[in-house]
Amino acid sequence: MSKRTDSKGLSRSESPSPARLAQVVLAAIRHSGHAGITSQQLALQLGFKDKGQRYLLFDAIEALLDEGRIESGKKGRYTAQGGKDSVEGRIDIIASGAGYVRVEGGEEDIFIHNKNVGVALHGDRVLVKVMSSRGSRAEGKVLSILERRRTEFVGTIHKQQGRLMLVADDQRVQRPFFIPPHESLNAQEGDKAIIALGEWKDSRDMPRGKVTRVLGRAGEHHVEMHAILAEFGLPLEFPESVQLASEKIGNGVTPEEIARRRDVRAIPTLTIDPDDAKDLDDALSLRKLDNGLWEVGVHIADVSHYVTPRSVIDMEAANRATSVYLVDRVVPMLPEKLSNDLCSLNPHTDKLSFSAIFELDEKARIKGEWFGRTVMRSQRRFAYAEAQAIIDGADGDFRNEVLTLHRLAQVMRKERIENGALEIGGNEVKFKLDEQGRPLGVYEKVMGPANWLIEEFMLLANKRVAAWVGQQKKGGVPPFVYRVHDLPDPEKIEQLRLLAKSFGHELVRVKDEDLPHAINRLLQEVRGTDEENTIKQVAIRSMAKAIYSTENIGHYGLAFEHYTHFTSPIRRYPDLLVHRAMAHYLAGGKHMDRDALDVSCKHSSRMEKQAADAERASIKYKQAEYLLARIGQSFEGIVSGLTNWGIYVELRANRCEGMIPLRELPGDVFRFDQQRYAVVGHRTGRRFRLGDELTVTVKAVDMDKRTVEFSLSGESRGPVTTSGKFARNGEGAWDETSPSGKQERASRRKTAAQSRERQRRSLGRGKRK
Repeated sequence: MSKRTDSKGLSRSESPSPARLAQVVLAAIRHSGHAGITSQQLALQLGFKDKGQRYLLFDAIEALLDEGRIESGKKGRYTAQGGKDSVEGRIDIIASGAGYVRVEGGEEDIFIHNKNVGVALHGDRVLVKVMSSRGSRAEGKVLSILERRRTEFVGTIHKQQGRLMLVADDQRVQRPFFIPPHESLNAQEGDKAIIALGEWKDSRDMPRGKVTRVLGRAGEHHVEMHAILAEFGLPLEFPESVQLASEKIGNGVTPEEIARRRDVRAIPTLTIDPDDAKDLDDALSLRKLDNGLWEVGVHIADVSHYVTPRSVIDMEAANRATSVYLVDRVVPMLPEKLSNDLCSLNPHTDKLSFSAIFELDEKARIKGEWFGRTVMRSQRRFAYAEAQAIIDGADGDFRNEVLTLHRLAQVMRKERIENGALEIGGNEVKFKLDEQGRPLGVYEKVMGPANWLIEEFMLLANKRVAAWVGQQKKGGVPPFVYRVHDLPDPEKIEQLRLLAKSFGHELVRVKDEDLPHAINRLLQEVRGTDEENTIKQVAIRSMAKAIYSTENIGHYGLAFEHYTHFTSPIRRYPDLLVHRAMAHYLAGGKHMDRDALDVSCKHSSRMEKQAADAERASIKYKQAEYLLARIGQSFEGIVSGLTNWGIYVELRANRCEGMIPLRELPGDVFRFDQQRYAVVGHRTGRRFRLGDELTVTVKAVDMDKRTVEFSLSGESRGPVTTSGKFARNGEGAWDETSPSGKQERASRRKTAAQSRERQRRSLGRGKRK
C-alpha cells in the first residue's frame, strides 16, 4: 500500500529532512502570493499536529528567514522574496557579462541581462524575479544570493594606480577583486594568489578580496598546477590532523582478522596497472576447479577496514570524493600511507581485500558467484606493456593465467557489445616533462587488449555487485549507490545523424533501445576511414554524463540494468560507500539511510566533474606551453570544432588544439552554417568541415587563458584520419549553436580578446573601493 501524501508531496508518515521540509515550506509560501501565510496555516496545510512536527516547521521557517528567501510581514504572515514570480537556480555567467539561470525542473533557462546580474558570480545559487519574456526567451533579475558557489578564488595579482587587484584564472569570473593593502599578505604584481571573497553588496563596487595564500610567481610549473587545483576548489595538501591519524593506523593483517575472512593467498594472483601506478587497488586470481570451471577472483583493496565512518580520514575522503590526476601528479583521495602502502595491493605482501569471486565456463558464462571479505597475496605485478607482450606471443611469468584471462575477457567484451554496449573509447593525452616541468613532447596513451582485460573483469564485478543488491526483495530493494547513465540527447543524436550523412554514411532512425546497435554499426562502417575519429568523437559528445545516484535507471552506454563502482575505493569515495553497503547487507543489515547516500552521490558526481575539469585545464595549460616555444612554426592538423567565432584545429603531431578566428580567414567573409556543419565563405563558397586537413601556423599563445591562436597557412585537403581528444574543454564546440541553444550561450566561449580586455579596463573602475 502506498503512503498518503499531502498536496505538497510530503508523506504524512515520514520524518522529512530539514532541506526537504524547507523546500516544501518555501513552495507553500510562494503559492500564497502577496497575501502571505501564517505558521499555523502552514502546519494545517502540511498536516503537522504534534509539537515535534511544529518545532521542525519553525526551524524551517527560521532557516528560510536567515537565508533571505522569505520575509515576515504583518500579522505573522510570511511571503516569499519576489513573490509568485520568483524562482531559484544556478547562474552561468557568459562572456558578455550576462547570464543564464538554470532552474531545477524548469524547461528553459532564464536569461539575465548583465545590468541585472547584480553581485552574482558564476555558479552562485540565486533568487531571480522573472520579469518578462521576449519572444520565446524568459528574462529575469537577480534579487539575492542564496548560496555562493565558492568564496575563494585564485588568480594573478596586478597593480594599477598603486592599488592591488586580482584577476581570476576562471574566465567566467569577470570582475577583478580589489585587495586592500593590509590584506595583501605582501603579494606582489605577477604573483599567483588565493583570495577569500569579502563583503560585496553593491554591484557598482568592486568585490573585495583578502589574500589567504601566495602560491608563487605566475608561469612557474608547480605554481600553475597548484593554481589549477585551487581554481577548481580542489585541495593542495592534507590537513595535519588527517596525516597524523593516518600514521597511527596499523597494518591490520592480524591472525584474528585473517580468521574472519576467506583466505585466497594460495591462488595464483596478479595485478596489471600503469608502470608508474602507486595505488594498486585491484587484482585478479585464476584457477581451474575440479568441476572444470574457471574460478576468477576480482580482489579489491579493503579500504573500508581502515577508514571508518565519520573518522577524520573518512570526512576528508568524503569531501575530496576522488583522486585528481593532473599532467604531472596525482592528488590522492587518501593519505599516502593508506593509498600507496596499507591499502595498495603490492606484490608479495598479505593484503586485506573485498572480493567478487566467479565461477565461469569456457564461454565466460557465470555459473556461481560469491561476495565477501578476503585476505589475498599478489604474486606478480604486471605493467600493461608486460601483459600486452604476453598477449602478443611473448613468454613470461603467469603466461597461462594472462592468456586465459585475456580469452575470457574477449568473450565477455564481444557479448557485451552484441547486447548493445557502445563501442566508444578514447586515448589519453600525455606529456614528457623536463625537471622544471616544461613539456618536451606530447603523445597519446593508447588502449589495447591488456587494458581491456582488466576493464572487462572490473565491469563484471561492478555489474554483479549492483545486481546482487538490486535483487534483494525482503523489505524492498535496499538503498544503494549506483553508477547510472541516462539516454542521450535526441537533438545531439540528430546532429550526429546529419554529420554522418555529410560524410556519406547513415545513422539509421530506430527506437531508443536499438540506438546503441545503430551507433555501433555506424562506427563499424567508418572504421579505417578518414572520418572515423571525427564521427566517433561527436558520438561521444552526444552521450549523457554518467553520475552516481540512489535511483537505479541503468547504464545506457554499457547496456547494463544494474551497475555500480566497486573496484577503486582507494581513489573514489562512492566505491568505499559501496563496500560498506555490501558488508552491511551481506551481514543482513537493515536498509541504509537513502537521504545520506543521495547527498554523497550528488557531492561525488560534482567533485568528479571538478576533478575532470582540473585535469583538462592542466592538459590545456601544458599544450599551450608546448606551443608557446613554437610560435611561427607550421603543423598539419584536422578541423576538430566549428563555432560562430572560429575553427578549432587539432594538430596531428602532438594533439594540441587551437583556434583560427573566422575574422582572420583570408579572402572572404566566413560564417558558420549549422545546417551543413561547415564554415562557408559568403562570396567564394569555400567550405571548412569537421575532419578537413589544414596546415596552420602557431600565431599566438595566451597562457592566462590556456588558449592558442592559429593562422591558416595551407589549403584544405579534405578529411584525414586522426585520433585523440576532439572536444574543447571536454565539450563539443561544434554544436554550441544547436536549435535548442541560444546565441548568448554561444558567446560563453567567445572569450578571445573581449573578456580579458574588459577585465583589464575595469581594474581601476568601481565607484566605492
